Amino acid sequence: MPVSTPKRPRIAVLADSDTRWKWGALTADRIAPRPSMEAAPREDAQAGPLVDGFLLRGRATPTPRQLEEVGVHADSLREVTAVEFLRAMAGGTYDVLVLSLVGGGVQAMLHGLARVWENRAERPVVVTGYVGVVYEKLADGLLLRHGADLVLANSRQDADRFRAVYEGVGADASSVTEVALPFLGGAPYEGEHDPYTVVFAAQPSVPDSRGDRMYLLDRLVRHARRHPEREVLLKLRSKPGEHTTHIEELPYQKLVQRLDPPANFRLVYGNMGEVLDRTDLLVTVSSTAALESLHRRIPTVVLSDLGIRESLGNHHFVGSGCLASWDQLDAGHRPTPDEEWVARQGVVADGSYDFAFDAAGKRIAELLARPGGLPPLAPYYTPVTAPGYLPGILARHHLGPDGAPLPGAPAADKEPGPVRQIVRRAARGAYRHGVQRVAPVIRRMGEL
Repeated sequence: MPVSTPKRPRIAVLADSDTRWKWGALTADRIAPRPSMEAAPREDAQAGPLVDGFLLRGRATPTPRQLEEVGVHADSLREVTAVEFLRAMAGGTYDVLVLSLVGGGVQAMLHGLARVWENRAERPVVVTGYVGVVYEKLADGLLLRHGADLVLANSRQDADRFRAVYEGVGADASSVTEVALPFLGGAPYEGEHDPYTVVFAAQPSVPDSRGDRMYLLDRLVRHARRHPEREVLLKLRSKPGEHTTHIEELPYQKLVQRLDPPANFRLVYGNMGEVLDRTDLLVTVSSTAALESLHRRIPTVVLSDLGIRESLGNHHFVGSGCLASWDQLDAGHRPTPDEEWVARQGVVADGSYDFAFDAAGKRIAELLARPGGLPPLAPYYTPVTAPGYLPGILARHHLGPDGAPLPGAPAADKEPGPVRQIVRRAARGAYRHGVQRVAPVIRRMGEL
């Protein structure tokens, strides 16, 4: 598959949630090998890649509304099981495959792909990475992603950490490639809006206790009452019944019903970039939205009210200059970000972001031009190196230790029919209802 071909490159993206679909599809466009001007007509050289999207069926499979809100489209998009996806890849002719999944999903796909491609002379370049800030399970998540041709690091700091983990266990670290978050951008902040707008970027699972979430919501509402001239927005990721990358058992939409917010307080959904267009102060616990905000030079606060703790993820922002409490904000404090810290996060708005994906694109082009094709996928985890861990990960996706479908794997032998699709949607809805409605009640009963 020479990169000088006049055809637009074909890229497959497999994602398991709305945010990972956004990351995967935007990454695909930024890392795509571009046809040379000599080999292609001008209009083809300027066109983007052909992207086929696959949504891995599970608890967080995005709804049509969530996909529309993400605002990232593909040439085709369909839901699949792991086995269905592997069957598609066995016969597909793609240049690049982006695995935008949780770590266990990446590992399962790597082993499944190694099996379906074992007799192929050529295969796509396999790319994976993280959708945002990496603040927990660093070693676990990285080793589950090992085996991809490129493991993308969203910043210089992450690239250094990733290589250290791989080298520390004796794994090949050459796959680590520094890029940046693909959804940064937008107009830089140029001054206060009318009305002045404060946005709290909520997260589905941080914090996870009712008391902590009620505290944050109460402080936000109190800020709105204290400043009636301001517009105070609670930016939500999903509506009740929908799931994102993380399960949300205590949606703010339900918690706010216990309060009586003023007229200048509103709940908002929609694309984060569009919300940031009217933001004067972005407040969060540890959302990746903070990096989007910092990239645009919007005043940004990472809350310290609940402590600076690994479980909250705000420890990632130590040294950023952005940590502050609601008391400080109410008193008029505005943090000044540390420029050196910001630069190491890959969010500097100095023009260098335009070239952040060049190294990945060059690496992919070199791999596609490799004589004789690419070597077989070789994850660090194998039945020899992790015999007590790997089989369980593969089994969750109905794969055996050799990457082959287990007997009775869903849709292992045929495409799902209309009845099967209806049953799947109903089952997923029942699961979501159980997580959001039934499970919290059972836990509360257990605490009596």
